[in-house]
Formats: sequence, structure tokens, C-alpha cells
Amino acid sequence: MIRKLYALCGTDRTRPFSPHVWKTKLSLMHKGLDFDVAPVGFTQIPRIEQGATKIVPLLRDGDRLVSDSFDIALHLEATYPERPPLFGGEGGKAAARFVEGWSQMTLHPMIGRIAIMDIHDRLDPVDRAYFRQSREQRFGKPLEAVAEAGQADIETFSAKLEPLRHMLKFQPFLGGDGPLFSDYIVFGALQWARIVSRQCLLADGDLVTAWFERCLDLHDGFGRSVTAA
Repeated sequence: MIRKLYALCGTDRTRPFSPHVWKTKLSLMHKGLDFDVAPVGFTQIPRIEQGATKIVPLLRDGDRLVSDSFDIALHLEATYPERPPLFGGEGGKAAARFVEGWSQMTLHPMIGRIAIMDIHDRLDPVDRAYFRQSREQRFGKPLEAVAEAGQADIETFSAKLEPLRHMLKFQPFLGGDGPLFSDYIVFGALQWARIVSRQCLLADGDLVTAWFERCLDLHDGFGRSVTAA
């Protein structure tokens, strides 16, 4: 069976950066499933699979199309139950929903502001124009002003990781002794920052930094297959 994962990229199609795509890539690796990556730019998304989605990741798994990283993880768990679990039961699914909410409401907005010009500058011209128009409409200000506000986020970013830091005092992964989808959720956000921005958001000697390095090493170092910015 050929699985195809549509992944958001900039001008360099070998450097997919979407945090949601990285969640899905590690979920597929976790399950030991082969897949091909189909890189797309922002303005190509509405045209893939005959307009099947407005977002990526989009996974074609045989005849099935699944979008949204959490829905893809649920699909993989239900379709391949004999392979390593991504959630470890219903409680794990509920915990992952909480982690997803924390990550997307706390980490994503900060990384988005910090790296907004880095993302813009890595896009094809047509995607660059779309990105500027859509983000300036979202934020109600020029990208440059958003980036200026993001400088303050750099100073406070580490403090926002305290819930993760606290948990890592007791176990090496959010999933316990090994990773689960909850780990991939937070990893996706930090991998996004690592790939698009040269701004260092994690400090040496931090428990979160050690955890992130362990995640980069998972699945034969798959997270390191794209180098840091």
C-alpha cells in the first residue's frame, strides 16, 4: 500500500516545517508505516486531491483520505491496532487532547510571532504574498510589527514550558518511559521553531532540551533528517 503525506514546505521542498505535519510524520514512524512525502506550498493546498482539504497534513492511506493531525493519529490507532500504540487507551487520548490545547494555545502563538518573518522569507513569491495578506488580516498589523512583538515572546518562552518541565522530573517522556502522541504534539511545535528560525528557544541543561534531543533521536534520528535553521 502506498501512503502519501502532503506536507507544507517553503521554497526548499526538502524542509517541511509545519508542526502538524511533524506530529503526523512521527506518528507514522511510531507505527512503523512506510509513506511518501508530497511537499506543497500554501497556495497549492486547495488543489491537492481534487480539493479534498484546506489544511495539511493530509494523509492518503490507500483509498482513505484523512486530514488534521489528531484525526490522522486516531485513524492510525484504529486501523493498525497491532502496531505500537500512539495513545495507550482512552485516557491517553483525553490527555493528548489537553496537551494539544496547551500547545496550540500557548506555544504556537508565541512561535508564530517569533518566527513570522523567517517563515515569510522561506516561501515562494506566490506563497509569500498569500502569507503576508492572510497573516496581516489575522493579526491586524503588518508582519514586521508582529515580529517586533515576538521579541518579547523570546524572553518569556522558557517559562511557558514549565508544565512540561515539571512532568519531565518524573519520567523521560510525556508518554512515560517511551513516547506517545502527546510527545509528538509538543515536539512538532519545537521542531517547527528549530527548522524555520535561528532563534534559540531552549537552554542547555534544561530538562525540556534533553527531552527534545531524545525526541530528535527517535526512530533512528528521524527528527534530525531536516537540519536546524
